[in-house]
Amino acid sequence: MVLSANDPSPARFFGTEAAGPWLLTCEHAGHAVPQALGDLGLARADLLDHIGWDPGALALAEALADRLGARGVAQPYSRLVIDCNRPAAAPDLMPAISDARLVPGNDGLSEAARAARWEQIHQPYHAAVAAARVGRSALVSVHSFTARKQGGAPRTTEIGVLARDGNALFRHLMAGLSEAWPGPVVANDPYEIEDDSDYTIPVHAEPHGLPHVLLEVRNDLLADDAGVTRVAAALAGVLKGFTP
Repeated sequence: MVLSANDPSPARFFGTEAAGPWLLTCEHAGHAVPQALGDLGLARADLLDHIGWDPGALALAEALADRLGARGVAQPYSRLVIDCNRPAAAPDLMPAISDARLVPGNDGLSEAARAARWEQIHQPYHAAVAAARVGRSALVSVHSFTARKQGGAPRTTEIGVLARDGNALFRHLMAGLSEAWPGPVVANDPYEIEDDSDYTIPVHAEPHGLPHVLLEVRNDLLADDAGVTRVAAALAGVLKGFTP
């Protein structure tokens, strides 16, 4: 067993339970590690760094839920335990190396150990997302990214709006944020949605024809409450103008 009675549930709900169009997800919301896995052989600073989670993403998702009256589902475990936005075959699902740093607790994992994390954390989280999706008509997956690339080059994008099918919500956000946000808003940057590297959008949005976006916000913009409020106000202001 990976999880014990003292470990957090793999899915934490936030926002409203009332009927409404919006479902928010946050796959990299936390940096918890199950007690059975210790610290994965890492220093606390590594788990708190971007390799362990998406800093600021949960705070932003919760702020958006408050402003939109949305339902949200967050995943509290470190992406180093298992990345809940990756399919089963993704090489970085449980990485032994992340951003050039060794993750000893993931080195040489057996198939049984990998299956246990998948069955006890990844799939229960997505079962919760699937249940929360019922009756909702738009999905926003909230993430953050680093201000610099691995080699040290700065990233100029401040907000990335990701979708690969040009759905109505994607078009609405790209048009609205060009006026609502003063910094660079870029489509499908710093990443793109792909079947071999993404799970939430390909599983919960695209097959169901659900208007959707995956938001990537540069994490230095979410470093404090004021920053989170500023980004949430801009995003929510545009999202409120969309009719799913």
